Amino acid sequence: MTDRVHPSSKPNGTTTTTVKNPKLPPPPMKIQLNNQNRHPYRPNVTNYHRKRRSGVRRCFCLSCFWSIIIIILLLLLAAISGCVLYLLYHPQRPIFSVTSLKISQFNLTTAADDTTHLTSKLNLTISTRNPNNKITFYYDPIAIICLSEDTQIANGSFGNAFISNPNNITIIRSSLSTTSLLLDTEIVDRMRSDLKKKSGLPLKILLDTKATMKIESMKSKKVGIRIKCEGIHSLIPKISGRKSNSSSPSVAATVSDAKCEVDLRVKIWKWTF
Repeated sequence: MTDRVHPSSKPNGTTTTTVKNPKLPPPPMKIQLNNQNRHPYRPNVTNYHRKRRSGVRRCFCLSCFWSIIIIILLLLLAAISGCVLYLLYHPQRPIFSVTSLKISQFNLTTAADDTTHLTSKLNLTISTRNPNNKITFYYDPIAIICLSEDTQIANGSFGNAFISNPNNITIIRSSLSTTSLLLDTEIVDRMRSDLKKKSGLPLKILLDTKATMKIESMKSKKVGIRIKCEGIHSLIPKISGRKSNSSSPSVAATVSDAKCEVDLRVKIWKWTF
């Protein structure tokens, strides 16, 4: 048998292979260089914090706004209530006046060591009037001090609580005294200078107490009251020598020009007004 030789389709004797759907090589991998200056990845929380802060501020502003509104409404209600109370009852402060002041003893004694002591005894009568028609005052005991140009010369008290009814006058009598009160040299010299004057020694009376005000069935809390009476002058006998005694058993002070002011001592926390 003879072998048959099949000639190739192309004359040069080379063969070609046809590949269906050739696959392209994968792209080269990107190499990421490590940059030391590059910031690490952080989640974006700025907007979240801003929203949260704005919400907190909004709530705070709303609370402040409503608090101010409530305070203003309370003040308006208090003002309206005060106006209604004033129009209905016309409340007035009590009136105090000095009826008489008699000095039964006023001794300035100078010892051998040039120290001067004061012994005094005074009888005071004060009247208080309630000018209101429908308001009653309830007074606590009263502490009383007698001063001469801010120097205390006697003290005492009216130890009984009392009631001042509407359109009523109450008389208060008290004895003031001091025993062997040490005085500075400047005060003694000033007293001697005042006693040489025609008007005599200037005196001032201070009364401190607490009172409750009642309007029909309503009753207030206790309020501190200070009464200051000025314009009083005493004609005490002149001082001579190292000892001085008042020869007269009782010397009446001039109270015709005396005026009394009533101040409410309202206490808020630690402050007194």
